[in-house]
Amino acid sequence: MNLSHHRSHDHDLIIVGGGQSGLTAAKAAEEVGLRPLILEATHRAVGSWPRYYDSLRAFSPRRFSSIPGHPLEGDPDGYPTRDEIADYLEKFAQSLAADIHTSVKVTSVTQEDGAFIVHTHKGDQLRAPGLIAASGSFNNPHVPTFPGSADFPGQIIHVSDYREPTPFAGQRVIVVGGGNSAVQVGVELAHHATTTIASRQPISLVPQRQDGDDLHHRLVDGLDHFPAAWLVSLLSQGLTIDIGNYQEAFDSGLLDVRHMFTHFEGDSIVWPDGTREPVDTVILATGYRPNLGYLRGLGALDENDHPRHSAGLSLAHPGLGYLGIEAQRSFASNTVRGVMHDAHHVVKPIAAWVRQEWSLPTAIQVPLG
Repeated sequence: MNLSHHRSHDHDLIIVGGGQSGLTAAKAAEEVGLRPLILEATHRAVGSWPRYYDSLRAFSPRRFSSIPGHPLEGDPDGYPTRDEIADYLEKFAQSLAADIHTSVKVTSVTQEDGAFIVHTHKGDQLRAPGLIAASGSFNNPHVPTFPGSADFPGQIIHVSDYREPTPFAGQRVIVVGGGNSAVQVGVELAHHATTTIASRQPISLVPQRQDGDDLHHRLVDGLDHFPAAWLVSLLSQGLTIDIGNYQEAFDSGLLDVRHMFTHFEGDSIVWPDGTREPVDTVILATGYRPNLGYLRGLGALDENDHPRHSAGLSLAHPGLGYLGIEAQRSFASNTVRGVMHDAHHVVKPIAAWVRQEWSLPTAIQVPLG
């Protein structure tokens, strides 16, 4: 269907992004009587899951890795794979009544007469009084710069471009970071290449299973409601979930952790003690930033391109909300399990705004809180 033929009132809410955040936003919108339209840039409404590294498994068991009311199939205490989560989200998308359009990239958003105008790469202009930015962060990896890196003849890649270890066999590899991705990729690479993790803080491993149970059995009820400030504090301590062989890799000398190098010098990096060491590849497991550039012209972002929001609700534009931002409201905000809680929190006041703007039927009363 040609989107440009949509009448301005065909949809109450446009959701940018068809991953776990966008899909749960659509579910929450349907529950309060709205008609959402999802615009997904890729060819599948599953978000970034298919593009993660091949060996990725969720760090929480299936019973803690699903959207409430839609359990994952299989052993509830087993750990779902990357592809399993992608297939699960695709099946969830098929259960929705929302219009979902894939291979549609949003380029910018403007506003006119109380409506958001969403511009796509195909030239379409779509109008709705409500808008949710659920475009995630995978397409906006954080790539820090280092002194001398411009003259480094080796390769510097972000972990978002890493798939599996064999292309790096026999190389000297430095993985930059201290989180789960850095350690998991580092351990995997260490069996194929001489690998070091360079981190700004010590890495503290937390066993994934304790007394036979996954860590989430003890923490999930609390983690889903811990405030974002607590999450930031926790992550700053370098806590990493040990899936079973990380400590062994460190103890055996297969993989080591060093304090962050200071700069590049020719084909080498320079460690804090002045030691110069040639390396082939540096992999940056340095995280991501919200992928919200399409909102820049709207004035919804600050000078660092971060959204001006409170718990996912725009501070600048009524009717605009966000989902899938790390630490948005809790530890679990950016997870399959936790994003539905945020979706309900964001969608309800947006629904109230939409009804006010369009004078929609009020068979479903939506509180402002």
